[in-house]
Amino acid sequence: MGFWNKLLGLEPQRLPVHIDDDNFEQEILRSNTPVVLDAWGPGCMPCKHLEPIIISLNARYEGKVKVAELNVAAAPRAASRLGVRATPTVIYFRGRREVERVVGLRGELYHRQIIEEDLLDRSAAGS
Repeated sequence: MGFWNKLLGLEPQRLPVHIDDDNFEQEILRSNTPVVLDAWGPGCMPCKHLEPIIISLNARYEGKVKVAELNVAAAPRAASRLGVRATPTVIYFRGRREVERVVGLRGELYHRQIIEEDLLDRSAAGS
């Protein structure tokens, strides 16, 4: 942790799980926890704007939801398997199946609502 982070009391950022062609099936399709997968591309300005939102979701739902990122240029087989045609694309998995897909840039609240309503089991949480 850097000097300024200590001085300001900031937590170090926890980065999403990096997904590539080799670990896609294990990390996404065989995950025992719900997954939020951010499929992004280099040079994509909306993807750059989405990055802090994805990092924030990772911190907020740590231990409840796996947040992952996939560079479509570096993992073309995984991107093709998912049918990603544009970036950014955020895909939500629950029970190892896709339950929602968002193409384009949306705000954090939008993504949080999908996570709360479609990924997290409210009955198990006692809500």
